[in-house]
Amino acid sequence: MLRLRAPMLCFDVNSIWIPASGSLLSSFFGTHRIRAGSRSQSLRSPSRSPVSNGFRLRAAHHVNDRSSLYSVSPSSVVKASLKGQAETVELLSAEDDDHGGVIIEMKVPVDAGAFVSSLRASLENWRQQGKRGVWLKLPIEFANLVQPAVEEGFTYHHAEPNYLMLVYWIPATKNTLPVNATHRVGVGAFVMNDRREVLAVQEKSGKFRGSGVWKFPTGVVDQGEDLFVGAVREVKEETGIDTEFIEILAFRQSHKSFFEKSDLFFICLLRPLTFDIRKQESEIAAAKWVPIEEFAAQPFVHKHELLKYIIDVGLAKIDKDYAGFSPVQISSFFSDRKSYIYLNSKEMNQSSRPAHCVSSNGKIC
Repeated sequence: MLRLRAPMLCFDVNSIWIPASGSLLSSFFGTHRIRAGSRSQSLRSPSRSPVSNGFRLRAAHHVNDRSSLYSVSPSSVVKASLKGQAETVELLSAEDDDHGGVIIEMKVPVDAGAFVSSLRASLENWRQQGKRGVWLKLPIEFANLVQPAVEEGFTYHHAEPNYLMLVYWIPATKNTLPVNATHRVGVGAFVMNDRREVLAVQEKSGKFRGSGVWKFPTGVVDQGEDLFVGAVREVKEETGIDTEFIEILAFRQSHKSFFEKSDLFFICLLRPLTFDIRKQESEIAAAKWVPIEEFAAQPFVHKHELLKYIIDVGLAKIDKDYAGFSPVQISSFFSDRKSYIYLNSKEMNQSSRPAHCVSSNGKIC
């Protein structure tokens, strides 16, 4: 019988010697006879015994290796070569996240077979390091790697126009990776002029198409766009009217409204700065200033409670002393980017208690 010696996976100064017969993962988890120098030793599962004599592991930090198949990142990497064969197996470079996991971002094209070999070796390396979640970001030009990654146990997390994010949970514990974004954010604009007319539109598409129903301008906030900016933009796009954002009057949460996602809809009060309407030809069938009584008298409004509440809260703000939430810019310890908190600034300013007043015993005044 012809006896062939199994190829060896060599980790020297940057490597570990392990047998490479079968799959790399089964080599790690099975019990095999290996050759270390002139002696024969047994390698058991890393979960039961540490890597022993003849096995040297060295993490190379902040590597800048031009020969690497993958982008170099600030995380620790280990290089491996398959001794006795022509190919070289590189561990995937990855950046550590803030929660004990790693993030891989593929940047250089690679053969699917070489990718799988490196992915298997990398997963085992991260398992040894006690890593938890693995985030694999595949730009759209790397679509050939999606199926191999899924076959190795990765699952879809989310997709954007130019990439797909996949995830893998390493430990035998409950997966605690955060789920994909759960909500879509929309805005609706209550805009009233001095003649108590509200800005209303009829849409060319959607559920209201051809119904003759007048509705408030609405839309979805863009990625990275603040609520008040989105509300002003939507009104401008649909009607050509320039407005000033005043405050958020109320908001509604609903579920399974768009591809099983939840929805947050913010009702915004805006003050008109111009009054000549120029409707958006692509989406809007008609736009005009409608007397509030006429708008409220539409049969559809009586059947749709959201519209009734928008009218009620809008008039409560115009005619009464209702106070909504206005944006206040704030800074953060965690980021240089500015953000906004929406609060009832009117009530805060009228309060006799000084803002941020703290008594000697540490309690709020």
